[in-house]
Amino acid sequence: MLQGKKILLGVSGSIAAYKAPMLVRQLVKAGAEVRVVITPAAAQFVSPLSLSTVSRYPVVAETATDNQWNNHVELGRWADLFVIAPLSCHTLAKLAHGLCDNMLLACYLSATCPIVVAPAMDSDMWAHPTTQRNLAALTSFGVHQLPVGEGELASGLVGPGRMAEPPEIVDWVEQFFAEPEASGYWAGKHVLITAGPTYEPIDPVRFIGNRSSGKMGLALAKSLTARGAQVHLVLGPSTEPVPPGLATLVRVETSAEMYDAATDLFPGMQVAILAAAVADYRPEEVALKKVKKAEGGLPMLKLTETADILHTLGHSKRSDQLVVGFALETQDEATHAVEKLVRKNADFIVMNSLRDSGAGFGVATNKISIFDRAGPKQDFPLASKEDVAAFILDHIAS
Repeated sequence: MLQGKKILLGVSGSIAAYKAPMLVRQLVKAGAEVRVVITPAAAQFVSPLSLSTVSRYPVVAETATDNQWNNHVELGRWADLFVIAPLSCHTLAKLAHGLCDNMLLACYLSATCPIVVAPAMDSDMWAHPTTQRNLAALTSFGVHQLPVGEGELASGLVGPGRMAEPPEIVDWVEQFFAEPEASGYWAGKHVLITAGPTYEPIDPVRFIGNRSSGKMGLALAKSLTARGAQVHLVLGPSTEPVPPGLATLVRVETSAEMYDAATDLFPGMQVAILAAAVADYRPEEVALKKVKKAEGGLPMLKLTETADILHTLGHSKRSDQLVVGFALETQDEATHAVEKLVRKNADFIVMNSLRDSGAGFGVATNKISIFDRAGPKQDFPLASKEDVAAFILDHIAS
């Protein structure tokens, strides 16, 4: 629960602002003390009176009211967490570029606490390269980002861009403040996690990829932070929510970018768990323009091998480092897993098979076997990926 936690809620000008009173009520019900700051545009979508009623504090909307200055520095230092929900496209752009023309922006620039944003906008605006660049800028500043939902939007379109629902935001906040285990094998350890797919571009439109969602690697990252580890996550293209409390988050797209990020981080790690589904091949050349359909069939696509992250880390690890790899197989699963364990000099291989129902990409469950150099194979039955993550970590620790 959130007993005694101080939450500053920033509300910007989006139709999703109508959900803000519900969010405040749920945060207060969970035990938090909530104060609200809004932009002038937000007041067109939600009543400051309703927000002050449910929060039990006056809503801050202007730098000065009734000849009294509202101290944005005090608000930014008062909070344990600054939640901006909804985050409109316009306010996002201002945050990314350091503009300061309203109280919400002033609080953001002076905040000394962690910040999490819940974007809300139309799907075309969400997909625009400028929006994605601005989101990447916030991530590089250490701002946490809640994923957008998909569904019917205010414009009538259907697609991504819906603000995370208030219960989802409250759940994230509670996880953020959850106390990690104070002791145990993982406490204080620096752990590298790779997760998600890689996209290898063919031209500006097309790519070679796979169906990985990143769920397994993200479940491992979430479980590790709960156990007190310092988690350094390298994440390929994924729309799954990123757990709070990460020491490092590096978002990448290609196998080369993932290789560079993983090899840069690895020297400072005690454990590397490589759960990402990295492409084995990439196009030898990337077209600068969209490849047009040609008469006589598809143009020839020449492929070249990608750099092998598991092989590189396995053969460069020190005696005080562990390297864990993943193997998704479709036949002769155990044989291939053991070969991979030896060939890549890993300490553990976590194997799952596409022949097992519920153990493939994009699903919430998994069924695994762990191969290691110290003992016999360990099997874990079909279960949620959170439970599978706990089993993997317990096995490594043992």
